[in-house]
Amino acid sequence: MDDIIRTYHPITLDEMSGIKLMNRTDTKFVTTVSRLKLLLALAYDDYRAQDIDGMRIASYYTAYFDTPDNNMYIVHQNGHAGRQKLRIRSYMDTGLNFLEVKTKNNHGRTKKKRVDMVGFDPSNPDHGICFQRQDSQFVAYDQFLRKHLRYDPTILTEHLENNFNRITLVNKAKTERLTIDTNLRFHNLMTDRRADLTGLAIIELKRDGLQPSPILGMLRELRIKPCGFSKYCMGSALTNPSLKRNNFKERLRLIDRLLSSERAV
Repeated sequence: MDDIIRTYHPITLDEMSGIKLMNRTDTKFVTTVSRLKLLLALAYDDYRAQDIDGMRIASYYTAYFDTPDNNMYIVHQNGHAGRQKLRIRSYMDTGLNFLEVKTKNNHGRTKKKRVDMVGFDPSNPDHGICFQRQDSQFVAYDQFLRKHLRYDPTILTEHLENNFNRITLVNKAKTERLTIDTNLRFHNLMTDRRADLTGLAIIELKRDGLQPSPILGMLRELRIKPCGFSKYCMGSALTNPSLKRNNFKERLRLIDRLLSSERAV
């Protein structure tokens, strides 16, 4: 993958500063790494690749929180709008760590609020984080969560962690970002079960409103269709057999089919 993405013209973080898209619409697609390589060949003339100190593929770590009864998962599984997720997102190559609240409203728009997660080490993560008023830093987290999160932060614990690699593309008009996640691996902290989705690629088109996008025609050409994919929900469904998953069964079957086809290549 790295040899393909290195042929792209680069875009720096400074150049990307005007396209954060913190209030955006997201469209996700799921495909195989083999088909992703075809897509990257088609997209070369229309996109630039994010480059951070010569690196085009970034490493990410995420820890997701939930209530004791998995309410954040259940609300999503039941198809309710206005749902929220709470996570720690770590950019492992740059050492940046954020506590993030993601809210998807009734109109399909995603809003993200975040604050620095001081002292967090994704290479040796603390799985016992609790948002109690135990010191001045956690008072700040408590205030942040009570402002942006509809859940009582004191009952939340870490349920799932994942690692993956990300390529970020920006169209030359700078109206959208395209993130491409591969090597996705999950570890459920409740059940100690793991799931490895290496061989899949999760593509997410992020844009303000419904701006024209050059990638959509290429995706149609390759018959890569839109497909909702929440990393937290899919990872939880794959690693916790006690969870309800009726509304995720079709996506779980798609994952199985794509992984089987990729292994056969």
